[in-house]
Amino acid sequence: METFNADEQFEKLGLMLPPAPTPLGVYKPFLIDGKYLYLSGHGPVRYDKSLIIGRVGVEFDKEEGKLAARQVGLTMLSTIKTNLGSLNRVKRVIKVLGMVNCTPDFERHPFVINGCSELFAQVWGEENGIGTRSAVGFGSLPDNIPVEIEALFELHD
Repeated sequence: METFNADEQFEKLGLMLPPAPTPLGVYKPFLIDGKYLYLSGHGPVRYDKSLIIGRVGVEFDKEEGKLAARQVGLTMLSTIKTNLGSLNRVKRVIKVLGMVNCTPDFERHPFVINGCSELFAQVWGEENGIGTRSAVGFGSLPDNIPVEIEALFELHD
């Protein structure tokens, strides 16, 4: 049986990882408990370490929100690669919680969070890269970022 190589899949996408963020508060960006990897909420970090700032429904439309969610996914991949050494350490995505900073009338939260979910499916394949998910709207997020995402992964033994 051929093993899925997430690092190779990521390289094929031709994308770059932003720098892994460092905590600005009292928390750990990741925690390993047995065979599970928990990632704290991540925001959309750019390659120069700055954050994408703005609200979906005001500064951003749903497509731009989806791109911001993809950037959050890249930031999460950077945390994994930086701290675990390889995306191949992840066996599968278990749960994603996507939070969208949006106007009260915005209703396309799942569309926005697909930016991250589609990236994970490309990296780990549809079988292991798609887990359970919630996509919800918030009246504000830290520093006025458009998207924050946290996730739970299962690691290989």
